[in-house]
Amino acid sequence: MCFPDIQLHAGEKILIVGPSGSGKSTFLNLLSGVLPNQDGSITLNGHNYEAQTRQQLDQLRADHIGIIFQSLNLIPYLSGFENAKLSLRFSEKRRTNASNISTSISQLAEGLGLTSEILAKQPKAMSIGQQQRIAVIRALLGKPALILADEPTSALDPVATEQFMTELTRSIDPAEQAVIVVSHNPTLMPLFDRVVQIGEAT
Repeated sequence: MCFPDIQLHAGEKILIVGPSGSGKSTFLNLLSGVLPNQDGSITLNGHNYEAQTRQQLDQLRADHIGIIFQSLNLIPYLSGFENAKLSLRFSEKRRTNASNISTSISQLAEGLGLTSEILAKQPKAMSIGQQQRIAVIRALLGKPALILADEPTSALDPVATEQFMTELTRSIDPAEQAVIVVSHNPTLMPLFDRVVQIGEAT
């Protein structure tokens, strides 16, 4: 499987589009360091993946990459606040960037339209949209350089999709963070700076 060359700069938003089976999730797994690449190279903030040990790649991911999973992967018995701060557990760098964790979570939550009451709830007591916003806070907390999102709007209608993407892009720091979203939905294209097609045209 061959992927195009991509250079991504702080503040940029890139959409990766392609049909099911075209390799979008594989592409994300390569970028996150979960899968080893067998050809070419990947570099993030000066760190070349091929030169890293598995442990170093795990730390690189914890320090520099925030991931919004399609399945959200929220812990059901934790509150929204506790789920959000899980992203800091393995990264001293992100804990330092977050400074006051409670304040950082509250500020991100406010920007995404979440109240302190919602943050106190467990996922089962939230709507899907609220759960997605918790997942966004978890990914953004501590200002990782790269935000990766796997089909983050698959369960949303067109209006909610546009609102979600607007909130996501408004929440990132354009001086320090960039976003890559993968989707099979071509209607998202106008919301991004660049679009990269994988596989056959949709």
